Amino acid sequence: MSRIISIIGSGFSALSASCYLAKAGYNVSIYEKNDTVGGRARQLIKDGFTFDIGPSWYWMPDIFEKFFNDFGKSTSDYYQLDKLSPAYKIFFSDEVITIGDHMDQICEEFERIEKGSSKPLRKFISQAQDHYDIAINKIVLKPGVSPFELVTKETVTKVDRFFKTISSEIRKKFKNPKLISTLEFPVLFLGAKPSQTPSFYSFMNYADFGLGTWHPKGGMYEIVKAMRKLAEELGVTINTNSNVEKIVTENNRAIGIIINGNTVRSDIVLSGADYHHTETLLDKKNRQYSETYWEKRTFAPSSLLFYVGFSKKLKRIEHHNLFFDTNFENHAEEIYDDPKWPENPLFYVNFPSVTDISMAPEGCETGFFLIPIAPGLEDTPELRQQYFDIIINRFEKRTNQDIKEHILFRESFCVNDFISEYNSYKGNAYGMANTLRQTAFLRPKLKSKKVDGLYFTGQLTVPGPGVPPSLISGKLVAELIEKNEH
Repeated sequence: MSRIISIIGSGFSALSASCYLAKAGYNVSIYEKNDTVGGRARQLIKDGFTFDIGPSWYWMPDIFEKFFNDFGKSTSDYYQLDKLSPAYKIFFSDEVITIGDHMDQICEEFERIEKGSSKPLRKFISQAQDHYDIAINKIVLKPGVSPFELVTKETVTKVDRFFKTISSEIRKKFKNPKLISTLEFPVLFLGAKPSQTPSFYSFMNYADFGLGTWHPKGGMYEIVKAMRKLAEELGVTINTNSNVEKIVTENNRAIGIIINGNTVRSDIVLSGADYHHTETLLDKKNRQYSETYWEKRTFAPSSLLFYVGFSKKLKRIEHHNLFFDTNFENHAEEIYDDPKWPENPLFYVNFPSVTDISMAPEGCETGFFLIPIAPGLEDTPELRQQYFDIIINRFEKRTNQDIKEHILFRESFCVNDFISEYNSYKGNAYGMANTLRQTAFLRPKLKSKKVDGLYFTGQLTVPGPGVPPSLISGKLVAELIEKNEH
């Protein structure tokens, strides 16, 4: 009889792991506390408007393709993928930078801002491509067990790139602050300040400028639906409204989980839920990491999110829009160094209905606004209102249009919701930052060192934050289980 694996949570990493484990012959069941699958990648449908509640950027299309290829499938078997042209706009206080869908256009834009900058840009992106090949094909496919995983013939010659920061590398090559902000922006997906992120992570710049920005028709939730369909085709059982209350152990081995008072016996337990929360489901003696350990980690930001339905089409915007019309460094300090509500926040706006008419009623616009904030901040209705007013006023000013009277409805999501909906530590949105001291083998482990048969996956472990790394995390933990639990 095949061994029984119970998976806690149904985010990207849990769905990914479930597929690999089912393919390997395990009897796999997923238990999700909410009423829909997808973890943080959920969907809000209201009055004909469709919103992705969580991730909204589709980068690294090759990783999604590789995932489905592992099962003899392709992304095109499940959803339509369109490359965005332009990829996104960045609004500064006095002008707008448009990032095109290929390098020649991007180089032209850089030249417009800073004469002669296209040459160092091409060199920087070429090096970033080199890093991408090493990272994606060598490093991220390691389970984070030993420091020697980072030692390959390719990385030995590049060891300095783990100790220099991305910020110092960019600032050596470019002088214009707008170009610096444009190039530092992608590493924010890794959840740390550019001045704290190893320069090796410039591979994110290749993901941005080299591979481009894509959109699955119907929204990011189409990926969740595709992965669910694949998992069920492979024999995975998915249970929603199933809140796991405890991980049951016996003689230092996980033997099951308790859901709504009922024990589900399991040979192996895998958690794709928040790592810190998962350890609270164990007796204290079985926890690997103390509260002090978690307190000392650098967490990626939380977010204040607004989902807004507009009664008209908006002007002078793209699918993805970044508002860098205030000081980049000041906002970063208010997230990482001196956590507090930002005085002049940067923010991001996603209008998927600009390129995908299926996501809003005719003549309307679907708007998703995001302000990155420090995790663990006070979250009140008054603060949410205050910040909505701040960003809407700035949005109107920068895009030169009135939109307030065209708001049909507004929903919000912030720290309290990340905690209640996802059991997220301090309400963080993106897991644990990929700083030098939190990279690869220095991240929380995929396998519990105190409880046999207990494993973890997701953005707090390897490789780190983001949707593509979550797919890889699911694969890594499945391989580790196969190796250890045959």
